[in-house]
Amino acid sequence: MSKILSRRTFGRKAGGIAASAMVPVTAGYGQAAPKADYYKFPRGFLWGCATAAYQVEGAANSDGRGPSIWDTFSRIPGKTFQNQTGDVADDHYHLYKEDVQLLKSLGAKAYRFSVSWSRIFPEGTGKPNSKGIDFYSRLVDELRSNGVEPFCTLFHWDLPQALQTREGGWESRSTAEAFAQYAGYVASKLSDRVHHFFTMNEFSSFIDLGYRDGRFAPGLKLPPQRLNQARHNAVLAHGLSVQSIRAHTQSGTKVGIAENYLAGIPVYEAEPHLQAAVKATRVLNAPYLTVIMEGKYIDEYLEQEGSAAPKFTAEDLKTISSPLDFIGVNVYTPVYVRADESKPGFVRVKNPSSYPHMASPWLDVGPEALYWAIRHMAQIWNAKEIYVTENGCSSADVLTPDGQVWDTDRVMFLRNYLGRLHRATSEGFPVRGYFLWSLMDNFEWADGYNLRFGLYYVDYASQKRFPKLSAQFYKETIAHNAVL
Repeated sequence: MSKILSRRTFGRKAGGIAASAMVPVTAGYGQAAPKADYYKFPRGFLWGCATAAYQVEGAANSDGRGPSIWDTFSRIPGKTFQNQTGDVADDHYHLYKEDVQLLKSLGAKAYRFSVSWSRIFPEGTGKPNSKGIDFYSRLVDELRSNGVEPFCTLFHWDLPQALQTREGGWESRSTAEAFAQYAGYVASKLSDRVHHFFTMNEFSSFIDLGYRDGRFAPGLKLPPQRLNQARHNAVLAHGLSVQSIRAHTQSGTKVGIAENYLAGIPVYEAEPHLQAAVKATRVLNAPYLTVIMEGKYIDEYLEQEGSAAPKFTAEDLKTISSPLDFIGVNVYTPVYVRADESKPGFVRVKNPSSYPHMASPWLDVGPEALYWAIRHMAQIWNAKEIYVTENGCSSADVLTPDGQVWDTDRVMFLRNYLGRLHRATSEGFPVRGYFLWSLMDNFEWADGYNLRFGLYYVDYASQKRFPKLSAQFYKETIAHNAVL
């Protein structure tokens, strides 16, 4: 045909032929509206967003804040994209009231934020900085006055530089003790209004990437024994802080962690791959989550590390495994495993080069990861209260001249992952809430401002925020309490 027909024109011209050729659409096949409970979440399910202090706050030198290892690391040429830093970031320190309104406009009922340790104790220990704690007190008040429940993370990677310089950071047991002091202090000041505290966020990210690979702050590449001891000191810090928080807060305060643990996914859901996934999950998380939940370093880990295994005491293990009130799982990518005849009983399956991923090369798309992270947490470790504390994706977001961002790939990502989250809730696993990463674009660690994860697009030059298509999708999801 010489010209493209509109749907209406095509309908007029082809009506007779179409009427005789079309198969009638019967009720139940696309015409009827979904049932009221279609992909519905439990009543009271908590929908929220998450951020981290160094990624959004800025104000790096304001009101007595001391430098963190990320302030130092980002100033080493070549360590971050275009040598970018978090000095200004989203200027959330000054714009927090506007950002709380972003949460309110979404209908979000919860916000997971982190506290900058060096904003509270500029030297890591010693006299607390009153202006630092005052900021978080104002933030908490603003959240609560707008109907948003605050969830506080006490460590999201920004270790005070003074502790790295003076003590060697997580290589030192004294850093673990300093963290417990800091955690107890912050919780004592906020627990009258904050009822959920996460001790730490993603052990493997700040230890393995920072002390083994050198890709994150402080940029070290330690030999195996020193690395394993740093791992041990980090989980010990977690355990000590659980005890400290409980000692300094009123009854009813809940304590947990947020961990991006490696949840084994069976290559398909049949025996023996299901059992292989369980074995893999315990073994792959041996240095962190497994010891926290089980109170022991499993034999497979100790045998694998040999003389490089960490040095520890029975009292250490008891402290590390201090009972938790809830568990947070950060879920992005899948970890597929299959059954194997070898001693471990499983093999981790590497994704082929054709495997789909988001704008971040590492962010492979595997929605089932969300289901299995929850299922394993409940079945292996008997967790009674679970939150998805991070889930989201990067996109090649483009702001149009009229202020729109059509991030259909992020909507696709979220819809599919939330579908697997719904499977978990429908099967009765105790998931209480979901925190989307992230509320707004921010400083993405070594990737600087090159990658965007937010529901709101941030023009860093003007600090203006623009809602993306995904923000509208999430708003509707919250309003309906259902996957759309």
